[in-house]
Amino acid sequence: MKICVFCSANQQIDPDFFGMTEELGRWAASNGHALVYGGVNQGLMESLGKAAKEAGGRTIGVIPMIVEKSGRTSNYVEIEIPCDNLSDRKQLMMEQSDVFIALPGGIGTIDEIFTVVASATIGYHQKTVILYNMKGFWDSLMALLDDLQAKGMVRGNWRDYIKTADSIEDLSTLMAGI
Repeated sequence: MKICVFCSANQQIDPDFFGMTEELGRWAASNGHALVYGGVNQGLMESLGKAAKEAGGRTIGVIPMIVEKSGRTSNYVEIEIPCDNLSDRKQLMMEQSDVFIALPGGIGTIDEIFTVVASATIGYHQKTVILYNMKGFWDSLMALLDDLQAKGMVRGNWRDYIKTADSIEDLSTLMAGI
């Protein structure tokens, strides 16, 4: 399976997130899954790619030209898919992937999550997004989604499109059902 991972490219974040991200990279590789990700040589992206490659996994980086020109492409990207901009990047990631896992991240990660989910809600695909809720990172987003749903702003149940996992074991169980 090709797993797209959305995550932070920042360094100054909770160190536990790096260890949990490395665990995910090793888990994916040991289970024969390829990783599709942003391919940047910083933050959780670099930790993910490095762990997966060192465990014998395949890494696919979808990399905007502006990132490549700035020299921020990870050395752990095995297959590079260049793109013009972030809109292209998200489209290519959706086309390349079977499932999506969101690790801790900021505005870019949130944008990626909701682009994929919005596409699913109107029928472009039936792919699942999983919020990997490391140390409760996504609790406030889930509370917001619950609030939006209670106010009638979400058609159906957001949990039909977005699953949650608190551990690598939870992720493994969810992935087995996909």
